[in-house]
Amino acid sequence: MPGFAWRKEKLSVMPRSRKYPTELLDRGARLVFESGRPIAHVADDLGVPRETLRKYVRRVEVDEGRREGLTSVEREEIKKLRRENFELRRANEILKSASVFFAKELDTDRTK
Repeated sequence: MPGFAWRKEKLSVMPRSRKYPTELLDRGARLVFESGRPIAHVADDLGVPRETLRKYVRRVEVDEGRREGLTSVEREEIKKLRRENFELRRANEILKSASVFFAKELDTDRTK
């Protein structure tokens, strides 16, 4: 079908746009740290959901070493390693299947 030729090309995936800009969340986190005001008050003033700002503040605290947990860099590394592990396991399964296939082919040649 000529209309569906674009599906054969590898499409690049664009990152999902953020509902709340990073600059706004950075400003909110900075206000929480510098003013000592509760996250709920800062979030209400900025028009950001409280939970969104709370999660962002926690992530900043971990990244800066103020709180225990995995940093953003460590999370990305784990995601990358899991993807790589999946691909290697898949390649290993393909190689196992191929070796079984060729072993059967060699086996039938010997019996002749």
